[in-house]
Amino acid sequence: MEKIVEVSQEQKELAIDLLVTLIVEELEKNPGGNPTSLLHAFVASKTGALLYDESSKLWWNGPSYIAELYREEKQKETIL
Repeated sequence: MEKIVEVSQEQKELAIDLLVTLIVEELEKNPGGNPTSLLHAFVASKTGALLYDESSKLWWNGPSYIAELYREEKQKETIL
């Protein structure tokens, strides 16, 4: 098996896209939306923007953690 020396930009982007899929699956466990609407809402959110900002390193975390950040973001929006 060949050792990966460097991760390409494309590989990082694909990993983040896969992570978004796992986050949406995590969000589906709670009632309140279908996958398509959850995907659109997540990608348009501050949490989604932060995930796609590689310098934030948010993509180093798991989908459950990021889904919880998104839930907290949405909860704060409803309070305001």
